[in-house]
Amino acid sequence: MSIDTRDRTRDDVRGWRREQLLHAGFSAALAGLLAADPRFDLHVLIELVERGCPPELAVRIVSPLEELP
Repeated sequence: MSIDTRDRTRDDVRGWRREQLLHAGFSAALAGLLAADPRFDLHVLIELVERGCPPELAVRIVSPLEELP
């Protein structure tokens, strides 16, 4: 797979993630940030919001722990 193909695939995945988050009720700015960060489990975020959790709180719940030195 060429570098261009990998970049295009990564952009496609990011775009798909962003669209899913927007559809679930995340703001455009937050959806963009989360879509670009593969540490966030998209399915868990959306499930929390579907169960009534505000998007910002869902992000705090799912946020990865900071790495220890």
